[in-house]
Amino acid sequence: MAFKKRFTPRKKFCRFCANKNLPVDYKRADILKDFITDRGKIIARRITGTCAKCQRRLTVEIKRARQMALIYYTATHSTEFKKKMR
Repeated sequence: MAFKKRFTPRKKFCRFCANKNLPVDYKRADILKDFITDRGKIIARRITGTCAKCQRRLTVEIKRARQMALIYYTATHSTEFKKKMR
């Protein structure tokens, strides 16, 4: 009788607490895009692994970047999406 290996998920860690030099800033849209889906939703911390404190800061900075038009609100505002529609 063969025993199946149990699935053990990897321990998630906060990228911002692990690397103190990585700022959570609205001007760094390349970092913020890692925490947004292609539809424009903010990804939950249980999926990304960020701590609660950094997730709250991250949410505020994403909303600031959207307000400053550095990040799109939804996929329909994206130029890539408009090209696919043609």
